[in-house]
Amino acid sequence: MRKLILCLLPALLAGTAFAETPFSCDSCATWNTTQTPFRLYGNAYYVGPHGLSSVLITSKEGHILIDGAVPESAPKIAASIRELGFKVEDIKLILNTHVHFDHAGGIAELQKLSGAKVAASASSAKVLQSGAPGKDDPQFGTLPPISRVSNVRVFKDGETLHVGALAVTAHSTPGHTPGGTTWSWTSCEGKRCLNMVYADSLTPVSAPGFRFVPNVLPSFEKSYATLSALPCDVLLTAHPDVTDLWARLDKREKAHDPDGLVDAKACLKYVEASRERLNKRIAEEKAAP
Repeated sequence: MRKLILCLLPALLAGTAFAETPFSCDSCATWNTTQTPFRLYGNAYYVGPHGLSSVLITSKEGHILIDGAVPESAPKIAASIRELGFKVEDIKLILNTHVHFDHAGGIAELQKLSGAKVAASASSAKVLQSGAPGKDDPQFGTLPPISRVSNVRVFKDGETLHVGALAVTAHSTPGHTPGGTTWSWTSCEGKRCLNMVYADSLTPVSAPGFRFVPNVLPSFEKSYATLSALPCDVLLTAHPDVTDLWARLDKREKAHDPDGLVDAKACLKYVEASRERLNKRIAEEKAAP
């Protein structure tokens, strides 16, 4: 039987919980269900399991990988990359949305498989290098450790990171975690180029007793402003179901709509949905003793 670890799956999916009881992450098996990899647009591909996003951005000079899902996802992500015809060893840079085990758990193994460099925000880099969740994380006390990652480079908010011709820009989007990061880049098919956004989680989920009011609210407002201002044609999120990726993919593949994944208002809708969840959480905190 797999070792029991604490997580908050219902809250992560619903984004509304105040103090749910943590339970066994045997449910991680559902997150880690095998997913056939596919092209998102241009040189961007979905390579994660069905319940946890991981995105590969490719070039002749090397690739960039964003997120490593849970530890058990690493071999599946590697297999998906190979299935697409790319080499894991050609990954030159690994990035992350936030450092919870369900998005950063596989990074250490993927770094070993690829030899890639890892870059993170200052807050996230501390967690990646120590393996221990930060005490300033709203879910501190309910999170399992992750495997340590070596030689993590720290980037600044707004910095653009390069691998050959690839250019991916980091946008600080704190709230769910202090070091959360959203990534943006441009992918092209022929002469048509789209603005790609891989947005970090924006759910106000916490360990029992943690309060978002008033200290964490400015972090969420910063993230809302950042995402609302981004050019955003194709939106991905750390949990793909949060923004209905599979329904949108069906629209493209089964309904034969080539722009099934495209929605220029997707980031604005994502912000609006998150703000509704945050307002509900604020009301719960104010009503609590």
